[in-house]
Formats: sequence, C-alpha cells, structure tokens
Amino acid sequence: MSITLVAGLGNPGREYRDTRHNLGYVVVDALAREHGLAWKTQAAFQSETARWESASGPNPVLLAKPLTYMNDSGRALQSLASFHKLPVASIIVLYDDLNIDLGLVKVSLTGSAGGHNGIASILRHLGNGFIRYRLGIGPKHPAPMDLKDFVLGKFTTDQQIIVAQTLTHYLNGLRLLLEHGADRAMNTLNRRDTSTT
Repeated sequence: MSITLVAGLGNPGREYRDTRHNLGYVVVDALAREHGLAWKTQAAFQSETARWESASGPNPVLLAKPLTYMNDSGRALQSLASFHKLPVASIIVLYDDLNIDLGLVKVSLTGSAGGHNGIASILRHLGNGFIRYRLGIGPKHPAPMDLKDFVLGKFTTDQQIIVAQTLTHYLNGLRLLLEHGADRAMNTLNRRDTSTT
C-alpha cells in the first residue's frame, strides 16, 4: 500500500520556535501529538519522521519535518520521496503563507513559490504537483517591515492565542484532505469565510 507524505516546513532550533515561518512544524507536531506518534531523527533524510499506521484515510501516512532549514527543504523531501518511491501527487506540504490571513488555511495544487523559499526549494527538487496546505500568517504588519524579518519574527501573544484556537481547524482540514482528497478539501476550506474563524 502506498504512503502519503505530510511534511511540515520550518527551521530547526530553539531560536526559531514560535516564529511565523515555523507554522508548518507547529501543525504537523500537533497532528503527531493528537495520535500519540513519536518523532525519530533520520539523518539519511535530514528529517524527523513519524509513521501513522492507523491513518483514517486509504493509506498509511508518513509525517516529516525537514531539518535542512527552510531554504533547502526540497533536498530532504526529495530524499524521502525517492526512498519511499512516492509520486509527487502523494506529498502534502504544510507551510506558512503571507497572502492568507492568520487563522485561515487554503489548499492548492499548482502555482509559483510566491516568494516562499521553502516552496521554491521543493519546486527545484521535486517539481510541481504536490499538494499545498497553506497556513495563513498575514497580513504583514507593519506593512513596511522587511519580509524576512516578519516571517522570522515570533507571533505576538494575541496571535499565539489565535494559532492555538485554530489548531483544531487546521487538523480537521488536514483530516478532510487525507480522507477525501484535494478537491473536497479545496471546496470546503478555500471558501471558508473569515467571519467563521
């Protein structure tokens, strides 16, 4: 039976904890915690991985957190995909997206990197066709702030509360994606009105 790979993007190390750029890590950590999964560092893949055998979807799920730092995420995912013989379409990438408001999530199948270095790296190493689970961190405030400073900045206390309150929504959306596929997830999550957050 084939495996679905769910990869949360972020930067390893204590100094990057609670930064906006690590929201992918936060959500995939929450998924592992919800199902009692243990992370294992796999140097060969430059990643931490956890295997979810009893996933509710049709396939077992391999969770991953690349340890290559954000800008080189594609190298880690390429090695995992190659070893497990995964088609690109079976890979779900969770990452922060500045173009989406904090608390919202969108699913897409194609597109450019949109200025996200982690996605640019994945496009270089794997090509397009992976499923994008885009976690909103916008809008950038203050507007003149440098993009790098914003994404590597930590969530404010109020924003941390929003993230904590929205984790269930993130996980429910991911479960919908795993169980029913990208089309169903896009129809449900991409049309979600901000007033229902």
